[in-house]
Amino acid sequence: MKKVFNLVIIISTLAGCAYHTNKDNLLDNLKNQKLTFFINEVRPEAEKPCFEGAYYRKLVSSTDAWVGIEGTVVLPLIKFDESRKNPKKPMQYLDNPSVYLGGNMDAQETDIGLTWEVVKDEKGNISKDRKAFRPFLRRNSYKSEQKAVFEYAPGEESYYFYPGEEVRISLKLIADKALRFSVESKGKKFERDFICNGFILGRKGEFKRVNAIDQVGNEGKPVQPTNTQILNAIWKETNLFKNVNNKTISVPFHSGRYTEMLCPSVSFFKVKHTAKELAKGAETLTISGDGDF
Repeated sequence: MKKVFNLVIIISTLAGCAYHTNKDNLLDNLKNQKLTFFINEVRPEAEKPCFEGAYYRKLVSSTDAWVGIEGTVVLPLIKFDESRKNPKKPMQYLDNPSVYLGGNMDAQETDIGLTWEVVKDEKGNISKDRKAFRPFLRRNSYKSEQKAVFEYAPGEESYYFYPGEEVRISLKLIADKALRFSVESKGKKFERDFICNGFILGRKGEFKRVNAIDQVGNEGKPVQPTNTQILNAIWKETNLFKNVNNKTISVPFHSGRYTEMLCPSVSFFKVKHTAKELAKGAETLTISGDGDF
């Protein structure tokens, strides 16, 4: 009887070990897929056409079961072309830097992040020149008759971000039609749920990360020559969000997971990264309108 009892203990112990081993294997397998590719993960397109009107570097994912994107970035320094002032607003320039995320589901496009904007002081006076990066949210119209909108965060100091400041920025699909946008740095945070009817959990879509020199009144047209430079935007990491086993996880937005777009031409960009940085969606980026580095 004692031998039988001991045998039961041994079998139970082995079964427990097998369970933990299988669980560990599953966890290791998931970790490997996060760092490389998931089984049946859709690979990104080799290239995509540029949309005219701005100088921009875009990294865009495949169209797959992604539910968002996040990253940590040191906002770039800015050197404006003094000859390109806005004749309607002479304290402002015709070039406008931006750093943003976005996505596309069922042909509804979003651009959500930070753009260089005017600010409001403590007395409520609005500056005549643009002085800080300010959160913005844009979506195009959707076939459900949802209208296109372009919105800004309130004009408050706690929502202004400055060149050289490190910020954490994220965009996540938290429920059907609801994208949660968050941007924060030390002591400051803006968060907003943005209703976009094309974004549905379980629907395949793509997400993107963009650094740009936008040009006032130039959308859809060839870029205007400029000496404006956006210097040393430092992405420390970038991740995609994916739902796995009813849990949202983040996975590195490594170079195998995106289509790289340098628009209108590679000659306007200087991108620096190591192999280790590429593996986690990190890089240092400068955009020069005259191609002078």
